Amino acid sequence: MKISIVNNYFFYFFYLVLSLTTTIYGQTIAPQTLVFSKICAGNFNQFDATFNHSGFPIATTFEVQLSDNLGSFTNPVSTTTLSINDITASQKTITFAVPTNLIGSENYKLRVKSSTGFTSGNFSIKDPNNTNGTLSSFPAYYKPFEDVYFINNKLSTAYICTGGNVTLSIDNPTPNIQNSSPVNYSNIKYKWFKGSTVISGQTGSSLVVNTAGTYYVAIDYASCTDSNSQSNIVTVSVASGGTSGSISSSLGNPFCAGGNLTTLSSVSGNSHQWYKDNVKINGATNATFMTNQAGLYSVAVDFGGCNNTYSIDLKEFEMESTINIPETSVIVDGETVNVVVTTNAVNPSFKWYQNNALIAGIQGNTYAVTSEGNYKVIITQNSGCAIDDEIPFDVNSVVDSNVIDVPNLISPNNDGINDTWVIPQEYSVGSNTDVVIMNATGDVVFKSNNYLNNWPESPIEFKSINPVYYYIITTQAGKVKKGSITIVK
Repeated sequence: MKISIVNNYFFYFFYLVLSLTTTIYGQTIAPQTLVFSKICAGNFNQFDATFNHSGFPIATTFEVQLSDNLGSFTNPVSTTTLSINDITASQKTITFAVPTNLIGSENYKLRVKSSTGFTSGNFSIKDPNNTNGTLSSFPAYYKPFEDVYFINNKLSTAYICTGGNVTLSIDNPTPNIQNSSPVNYSNIKYKWFKGSTVISGQTGSSLVVNTAGTYYVAIDYASCTDSNSQSNIVTVSVASGGTSGSISSSLGNPFCAGGNLTTLSSVSGNSHQWYKDNVKINGATNATFMTNQAGLYSVAVDFGGCNNTYSIDLKEFEMESTINIPETSVIVDGETVNVVVTTNAVNPSFKWYQNNALIAGIQGNTYAVTSEGNYKVIITQNSGCAIDDEIPFDVNSVVDSNVIDVPNLISPNNDGINDTWVIPQEYSVGSNTDVVIMNATGDVVFKSNNYLNNWPESPIEFKSINPVYYYIITTQAGKVKKGSITIVK
């Protein structure tokens, strides 16, 4: 009886083992050739693995596993399943992502593992060197930085002097923003190039250059390195010692201060520092500087082992305009006064006004005045910068129909006849009348409110024949008489 019970238990145990063994060995996973030849993850991290399967229970799940960086599955690297697509009842595609801390290697392998514990063989890739061949290992890298970056402050040129050097560095303008520069990722390695040749041993974020040539740096992603991994190219040239050069102003010199900004440009170098009136301008470290203020500007330029300083005395443009007549002048009835403007304005235009009213049709630099009034001319510079200049002037008329009782001719030749200007008693001494006499240019030569009939008080120099003077008589009651006085010998 005991023998029968033992036999029964043995038979049951054997049946369970046989059943389980049949289930495991009845499961198959057949990986298909991968559509990619390498994994270059970063901004894009999404890859597909397709495989056939059979013999698995309905609830079975699958995952993609990476080997370690040496190609061993002793400690496989887990991937993140993004989606699973059932192509047929026996075929699936798993879309997966690799971890961001993946150790880059050329020797990764890929397999599928089921929730039942069954693992597939390795996926294969097409052999790039053999059309009909396949490989079981492939490169895999995670690229933490894939954005555009620059060296040498984005400048395409740098300079060295004989025996000097210049340091080319990867720019990092905002170190508090990690993805603004690759130098914010401590595990990134680099390759520096001179021309198309790798510079041996240079794997850091900067390079000391002491020979001329073209240089750039590439992030070393091994097989995943591409054109997007490269910086801008910098041409390093040998400077002549900075012995020649100057500063130019985009708006010329002199320029319109206070208006549009002019750009001051110096020779290119490795570093620049600008000064105004010998005082350092903080932050002005480019090859150019913009300003709208006049002053003495200078820039110190470093050429990598030698340096020089250049300067420009930036002047403010000042418009200078004049007219050919005095501020106040007189005009006789029927006479014409030709006013001419002289100016240093570039491409000037002119507007003439009489008593604050625009004189239509007059746009040149000359105007023929035929009547009295308060005049002005506005000169506008129309090239370089817009500047206005205004010149006012007055023209007084000596026309008066009531001056027949006032002499208009005298002959101061000391013959005792008509030697002085004698006016009626009602306007002379004791009448409290203002008497003003002006020369032909409008200058006051005599003024009195108690006229003694004694003008001219001194000899008149005859620079021209029969000089003409002009008078204005203003009575205490405000009555005004105007006229001319001709001097004859």
